[in-house]
Amino acid sequence: MRGVRLRLLRNLAIAAAALVVLAIGLWRLSSLPCFQLIGELHCRVETDQRVVALTFDDGPVPEGVDMILPLLEREQVKGTFFLVGEVMEEHPGLARKILDAGHELGNHSYTHRRLVGRLPATYREEVERTDALLRAEGVAQPTLFRPPYGRRLVGLPWAVDAAGYRTITWDVEEPFRLEDPQAYADHILERVKPGSIILMHPMYYHREIISKAFPIIAAGLKERGYRMVTVSELLALEGEMRE
Repeated sequence: MRGVRLRLLRNLAIAAAALVVLAIGLWRLSSLPCFQLIGELHCRVETDQRVVALTFDDGPVPEGVDMILPLLEREQVKGTFFLVGEVMEEHPGLARKILDAGHELGNHSYTHRRLVGRLPATYREEVERTDALLRAEGVAQPTLFRPPYGRRLVGLPWAVDAAGYRTITWDVEEPFRLEDPQAYADHILERVKPGSIILMHPMYYHREIISKAFPIIAAGLKERGYRMVTVSELLALEGEMRE
């Protein structure tokens, strides 16, 4: 009997360890920016043209909008803003202000919770509530979705695809621990290549450093011959190569 119990305990331990390894693997898989199990995903675009998409996550909040819009206007460039539904409700009119400035709006969920391991109804609600808000602000046909924290497995991509959206991640992400504007800009510029999608967070924590780093980034991209466009403009170049 003792031998049977020991074998049972050993098998249970092995099963528990396997479950832990599986859970860790799935958690890591959920955050890979350029891999998705189902649905349409874009972390960059295959093109040899020197074009990149500027994307800005979270908000909108007045401080962030009032900081980034003048910078974009000064540089004569357009970007794509992925907005959170409940924050749009807290600050009515800000999304329309971004849209009226000629920029593109995308769906960044309603609550900005990590959307892994939820019920199907939760995924639908997160997408659809923000979709309705974007339409109310003037976006005729929202088509771009960015998962909160970039995390998704099966349920969220399924809901995004069913709603007619494309999942947009990134291949160039801002540094989270650099406080020097030049180092922040250099981090991005060193990683850019034709077709890149650049991620920045101008609404909260990184607002002050972006206010100083963005002119350096814009100047560096222009010196390298890059155009800065919206995500939709970049997607239109998918697979387009010069002879």
